[in-house]
Amino acid sequence: MEQWEFGRAVRRWRDRVAPETAGLPVGRRRRAAGLRREELAGLAGISADYLTRLEQGRATAPSVQVVQALARALRLSGPDRDLLYRLAGHAPPGADVVPSHIPPSVQRLLDRLAHTPVVVYDATWTLVVANAPYDALMGETSGWHGLERNAVWRNLAGFPTRVVHTPQEQARHTALLVADLRQTASRYPADRSLRRLIDDLAAASPRFTELWEGEAPAPPSEPSRHKTVEHPAVGRITLDCDTLVVTADDLRITVYTAEPGTDDADRLALAVVLGTQTLTGSA
Repeated sequence: MEQWEFGRAVRRWRDRVAPETAGLPVGRRRRAAGLRREELAGLAGISADYLTRLEQGRATAPSVQVVQALARALRLSGPDRDLLYRLAGHAPPGADVVPSHIPPSVQRLLDRLAHTPVVVYDATWTLVVANAPYDALMGETSGWHGLERNAVWRNLAGFPTRVVHTPQEQARHTALLVADLRQTASRYPADRSLRRLIDDLAAASPRFTELWEGEAPAPPSEPSRHKTVEHPAVGRITLDCDTLVVTADDLRITVYTAEPGTDDADRLALAVVLGTQTLTGSA
């Protein structure tokens, strides 16, 4: 592939994404029907300068993570996503690899929840995307890299969290995550990235090895749908926490809501407003 073909493809797809479908405001002075370069860069979490160099063929080796982020931001279908991988010199993820692509239909669902805290994980419990209300509620996630993006590792390592758990609840939660990861490993035995994740977890945490080799905990007879969050600005918020599994894409979508008209709903709304204002101001 010529180096400029990747950039040409990104530019072509950028031109065809209507800003309103990406949740962006449409101003009267807008000339382009598609996304501006800085808008796509923001959606993909990369710099506008880097995107410019990619589109102009001056940057020629985008990582798998960058290609994945651009495919998601451009709302590419499976065939178009695979083409983008090939143009970047990467093999498209196959059926034997844990999927992390958010298809357009799921993206539309996330768009409808734009004002609700939502986080999406793949089947390894590695963060795919968190929306602005989620970051406002739980803390900024954009700075997470490598193992930090994996919920199993974060729980094993005792990373700071705003979720309130007793030690017993925390231990059970971690054991359930490891058991779920073990099931994922059985479904994707050829996924090298998954194998590296397991090796990294085992090397970093004796507790992980103990849980991995032990018996899986029995699932709770009545799983709790509630989660208490200690927010630094508004205090404790008790929320409904529902995880939806997108079977075809093996994604986990966790949504946080509160019953309308309650104090928790008021605190959640305030936390989102305060947090998104802070995030916007620091961007």
